[in-house]
Amino acid sequence: MTDKPVWLVTGASRGIGAAITRQALAHGARVALVARGEQVDALAASLGDAALPIRADVSDPEAADAAVATTLAAFGRLDVVVNNAGLHRGGKAKRLAQDSWQQVLDVNLTGPLNIVRAAIPALEVRGGSIVNIGAVVGFRGFPGDVAYASSKAGLSGMTKALAIELAKKEITVNLVIPGLVLTDMTSELTEAAMASMTAQIPMGRMGAEHEIAEVVYWVSQSRYMTGAAIPVEGGLLSSFGVIAE
Repeated sequence: MTDKPVWLVTGASRGIGAAITRQALAHGARVALVARGEQVDALAASLGDAALPIRADVSDPEAADAAVATTLAAFGRLDVVVNNAGLHRGGKAKRLAQDSWQQVLDVNLTGPLNIVRAAIPALEVRGGSIVNIGAVVGFRGFPGDVAYASSKAGLSGMTKALAIELAKKEITVNLVIPGLVLTDMTSELTEAAMASMTAQIPMGRMGAEHEIAEVVYWVSQSRYMTGAAIPVEGGLLSSFGVIAE
Protein backbone atom coordinates (compact mmCIF):
# COMPACT_ATOMS: atom_id res chain seq x y z
CA MET A 1 0.00 0.00 0.00
CA THR A 2 1.14 3.55 -0.71
CA ASP A 3 0.34 6.89 0.84
CA LYS A 4 -1.16 8.24 -2.38
CA PRO A 5 -4.73 9.46 -1.85
CA VAL A 6 -7.60 7.38 -3.12
CA TRP A 7 -10.67 8.68 -4.92
CA LEU A 8 -13.94 6.94 -5.66
CA VAL A 9 -15.82 8.50 -8.58
CA THR A 10 -19.29 7.32 -9.59
CA GLY A 11 -20.50 7.65 -13.14
CA ALA A 12 -16.81 7.53 -14.05
CA SER A 13 -16.96 5.78 -17.41
CA ARG A 14 -17.65 8.87 -19.51
CA GLY A 15 -18.29 12.60 -19.59
CA ILE A 16 -17.64 14.66 -16.50
CA GLY A 17 -16.94 11.57 -14.40
CA ALA A 18 -14.15 10.43 -16.73
CA ALA A 19 -12.71 13.97 -16.76
CA ILE A 20 -12.71 14.05 -12.95
CA THR A 21 -10.97 10.68 -12.90
CA ARG A 22 -8.25 11.93 -15.24
CA GLN A 23 -7.80 15.08 -13.16
CA ALA A 24 -7.33 13.09 -9.95
CA LEU A 25 -4.88 10.70 -11.63
CA ALA A 26 -2.90 13.64 -13.00
CA HIS A 27 -2.42 14.84 -9.41
CA GLY A 28 -1.07 11.47 -8.32
CA ALA A 29 -4.21 9.92 -6.85
CA ARG A 30 -5.45 6.39 -7.26
CA VAL A 31 -9.04 6.19 -8.45
CA ALA A 32 -11.85 3.65 -8.22
CA LEU A 33 -14.03 4.17 -11.29
CA VAL A 34 -17.60 3.14 -10.48
CA ALA A 35 -20.11 2.70 -13.30
CA ARG A 36 -22.80 0.28 -14.40
CA GLY A 37 -21.58 -0.59 -17.90
CA GLU A 38 -18.63 -2.51 -19.25
CA GLN A 39 -17.23 0.69 -20.78
CA VAL A 40 -15.58 1.40 -17.44
CA ASP A 41 -13.28 -1.62 -17.84
CA ALA A 42 -11.75 -0.36 -21.06
CA LEU A 43 -11.34 3.16 -19.71
CA ALA A 44 -9.59 1.97 -16.55
CA ALA A 45 -7.28 -0.26 -18.59
CA SER A 46 -6.27 2.72 -20.71
CA LEU A 47 -5.50 4.81 -17.62
CA GLY A 48 -3.06 2.41 -15.96
CA ASP A 49 -2.64 0.58 -12.67
CA ALA A 50 -3.81 3.52 -10.57
CA ALA A 51 -7.31 3.16 -12.05
CA LEU A 52 -9.61 0.46 -10.68
CA PRO A 53 -12.83 -0.37 -12.55
CA ILE A 54 -15.85 -1.33 -10.45
CA ARG A 55 -19.16 -2.19 -12.04
CA ALA A 56 -21.95 -1.20 -9.68
CA ASP A 57 -25.40 0.36 -9.67
CA VAL A 58 -25.24 3.01 -6.95
CA SER A 59 -29.01 2.92 -6.49
CA ASP A 60 -28.55 -0.53 -4.91
CA PRO A 61 -27.30 -0.17 -1.31
CA GLU A 62 -25.54 -3.55 -1.39
CA ALA A 63 -23.76 -2.63 -4.61
CA ALA A 64 -22.65 0.68 -3.08
CA ASP A 65 -21.31 -1.16 -0.03
CA ALA A 66 -19.45 -3.58 -2.26
CA ALA A 67 -17.94 -0.77 -4.36
CA VAL A 68 -16.46 0.89 -1.28
CA ALA A 69 -15.27 -2.46 0.10
CA THR A 70 -13.57 -3.30 -3.21
CA THR A 71 -11.85 0.10 -3.23
CA LEU A 72 -10.52 -0.42 0.29
CA ALA A 73 -9.37 -3.97 -0.48
CA ALA A 74 -7.42 -2.76 -3.50
CA PHE A 75 -6.03 0.54 -2.22
CA GLY A 76 -6.25 0.38 1.57
CA ARG A 77 -7.80 3.80 2.12
CA LEU A 78 -10.38 6.26 0.84
CA ASP A 79 -9.94 10.03 0.83
CA VAL A 80 -12.33 11.58 -1.70
CA VAL A 81 -15.77 10.53 -2.91
CA VAL A 82 -17.31 12.17 -5.96
CA ASN A 83 -21.02 11.47 -6.46
CA ASN A 84 -21.33 12.08 -10.18
CA ALA A 85 -23.54 9.23 -11.43
CA GLY A 86 -26.66 10.67 -12.98
CA LEU A 87 -29.73 9.62 -14.91
CA HIS A 88 -31.92 11.94 -16.97
CA ARG A 89 -35.52 11.28 -17.94
CA GLY A 90 -37.30 14.23 -19.51
CA GLY A 91 -41.00 14.91 -19.59
CA LYS A 92 -43.48 17.41 -18.23
CA ALA A 93 -45.36 16.42 -15.10
CA LYS A 94 -48.49 15.14 -16.84
CA ARG A 95 -46.54 12.93 -19.24
CA LEU A 96 -43.67 11.77 -17.06
CA ALA A 97 -43.93 8.04 -16.40
CA GLN A 98 -43.93 7.07 -12.74
CA ASP A 99 -41.09 4.60 -13.22
CA SER A 100 -39.01 7.29 -14.95
CA TRP A 101 -39.52 9.60 -11.97
CA GLN A 102 -38.48 6.85 -9.56
CA GLN A 103 -35.42 5.79 -11.58
CA VAL A 104 -34.08 9.34 -11.62
CA LEU A 105 -34.52 9.74 -7.87
CA ASP A 106 -33.01 6.31 -7.20
CA VAL A 107 -29.81 7.08 -9.11
CA ASN A 108 -29.39 10.83 -8.57
CA LEU A 109 -30.49 11.14 -4.95
CA THR A 110 -30.59 7.76 -3.23
CA GLY A 111 -27.40 6.68 -5.01
CA PRO A 112 -25.22 9.38 -3.41
CA LEU A 113 -26.66 8.59 0.01
CA ASN A 114 -25.88 4.89 -0.47
CA ILE A 115 -22.27 5.68 -1.38
CA VAL A 116 -21.84 8.17 1.46
CA ARG A 117 -23.20 5.75 4.04
CA ALA A 118 -20.77 3.09 2.88
CA ALA A 119 -17.81 5.50 2.71
CA ILE A 120 -18.09 7.38 6.02
CA PRO A 121 -16.07 4.92 8.15
CA ALA A 122 -13.14 5.09 5.72
CA LEU A 123 -13.34 8.84 5.14
CA GLU A 124 -13.30 9.70 8.83
CA VAL A 125 -9.95 7.95 9.36
CA ARG A 126 -8.01 10.90 7.92
CA GLY A 127 -10.73 13.46 7.34
CA GLY A 128 -11.95 13.14 3.78
CA SER A 129 -13.95 14.99 1.19
CA ILE A 130 -17.29 14.35 -0.49
CA VAL A 131 -18.05 16.29 -3.67
CA ASN A 132 -21.56 16.00 -5.04
CA ILE A 133 -22.24 16.97 -8.64
CA GLY A 134 -25.36 19.08 -8.96
CA ALA A 135 -26.95 20.85 -11.90
CA VAL A 136 -28.22 24.32 -12.75
CA VAL A 137 -31.69 22.85 -13.15
CA GLY A 138 -31.67 22.08 -9.42
CA PHE A 139 -31.67 25.84 -8.77
CA ARG A 140 -33.43 27.22 -11.82
CA GLY A 141 -36.34 25.43 -13.46
CA PHE A 142 -36.48 24.22 -17.04
CA PRO A 143 -39.77 22.99 -18.54
CA GLY A 144 -40.00 19.24 -18.94
CA ASP A 145 -37.25 18.51 -16.43
CA VAL A 146 -39.23 17.94 -13.26
CA ALA A 147 -37.57 14.63 -12.32
CA TYR A 148 -33.97 15.71 -12.89
CA ALA A 149 -34.56 19.11 -11.30
CA SER A 150 -36.13 17.56 -8.21
CA SER A 151 -33.29 15.08 -7.80
CA LYS A 152 -30.61 17.75 -8.09
CA ALA A 153 -32.43 20.15 -5.76
CA GLY A 154 -32.63 17.29 -3.30
CA LEU A 155 -28.91 16.66 -3.67
CA SER A 156 -28.26 20.28 -2.73
CA GLY A 157 -30.26 19.84 0.47
CA MET A 158 -28.49 16.56 1.20
CA THR A 159 -25.13 18.27 0.78
CA LYS A 160 -25.96 20.89 3.41
CA ALA A 161 -27.34 18.37 5.88
CA LEU A 162 -24.36 16.03 5.48
CA ALA A 163 -21.93 18.93 5.80
CA ILE A 164 -23.30 19.64 9.27
CA GLU A 165 -23.48 15.98 10.29
CA LEU A 166 -19.95 15.14 9.19
CA ALA A 167 -18.09 18.33 10.13
CA LYS A 168 -16.92 16.96 13.47
CA LYS A 169 -15.52 13.94 11.66
CA GLU A 170 -13.46 16.39 9.54
CA ILE A 171 -15.26 15.25 6.39
CA THR A 172 -16.16 18.12 4.08
CA VAL A 173 -19.24 17.92 1.84
CA ASN A 174 -19.70 20.33 -1.04
CA LEU A 175 -21.73 20.67 -4.22
CA VAL A 176 -20.24 21.57 -7.61
CA ILE A 177 -22.86 22.82 -10.07
CA PRO A 178 -21.98 22.34 -13.74
CA GLY A 179 -23.81 24.38 -16.32
CA LEU A 180 -24.45 23.33 -19.89
CA VAL A 181 -21.64 20.94 -20.78
CA LEU A 182 -21.55 18.89 -23.95
CA THR A 183 -21.71 15.28 -22.77
CA ASP A 184 -23.56 12.15 -23.83
CA MET A 185 -26.48 13.26 -21.66
CA THR A 186 -26.81 16.78 -23.04
CA SER A 187 -26.27 15.56 -26.60
CA GLU A 188 -29.77 14.08 -26.36
CA LEU A 189 -31.24 17.60 -26.34
CA THR A 190 -32.68 19.00 -29.55
CA GLU A 191 -30.71 21.63 -31.45
CA ALA A 192 -33.41 24.17 -30.65
CA ALA A 193 -33.17 23.45 -26.91
CA MET A 194 -29.37 23.64 -27.01
CA ALA A 195 -29.46 26.95 -28.88
CA SER A 196 -32.03 28.39 -26.49
CA MET A 197 -29.99 27.51 -23.42
CA THR A 198 -26.62 28.48 -24.86
CA ALA A 199 -28.01 31.91 -25.82
CA GLN A 200 -28.68 32.63 -22.15
CA ILE A 201 -25.19 31.77 -20.92
CA PRO A 202 -23.46 35.11 -20.32
CA MET A 203 -20.11 33.67 -21.45
CA GLY A 204 -21.79 32.63 -24.69
CA ARG A 205 -20.60 29.04 -24.81
CA MET A 206 -21.00 25.64 -23.25
CA GLY A 207 -18.52 24.42 -20.69
CA ALA A 208 -15.88 21.76 -21.21
CA GLU A 209 -15.68 18.63 -19.08
CA HIS A 210 -12.15 19.42 -17.93
CA GLU A 211 -13.30 22.82 -16.66
CA ILE A 212 -15.70 21.09 -14.28
CA ALA A 213 -13.06 18.55 -13.25
CA GLU A 214 -10.57 21.28 -12.35
CA VAL A 215 -13.04 22.84 -9.92
CA VAL A 216 -13.97 19.47 -8.43
CA TYR A 217 -10.31 18.79 -7.67
CA TRP A 218 -9.86 22.20 -6.06
CA VAL A 219 -12.98 21.75 -3.94
CA SER A 220 -11.80 18.33 -2.80
CA GLN A 221 -8.60 19.86 -1.44
CA SER A 222 -10.22 22.66 0.55
CA ARG A 223 -10.26 21.77 4.23
CA TYR A 224 -12.26 24.73 5.58
CA MET A 225 -15.10 24.83 3.08
CA THR A 226 -18.11 22.65 3.64
CA GLY A 227 -21.80 22.87 2.76
CA ALA A 228 -20.94 25.16 -0.15
CA ALA A 229 -22.49 25.23 -3.62
CA ILE A 230 -19.95 26.17 -6.28
CA PRO A 231 -21.36 27.05 -9.72
CA VAL A 232 -19.25 26.36 -12.82
CA GLU A 233 -21.77 27.49 -15.41
CA GLY A 234 -20.56 30.51 -17.34
CA GLY A 235 -22.86 32.81 -15.40
CA LEU A 236 -26.10 30.99 -16.24
CA LEU A 237 -27.42 31.18 -12.68
CA SER A 238 -27.00 34.94 -12.82
CA SER A 239 -29.03 35.22 -16.00
CA PHE A 240 -32.75 35.84 -15.49
CA GLY A 241 -34.00 35.03 -18.98
CA VAL A 242 -36.81 32.52 -19.44
CA ILE A 243 -35.97 29.22 -21.06
CA ALA A 244 -38.22 28.68 -24.08
CA GLU A 245 -40.35 25.55 -24.13
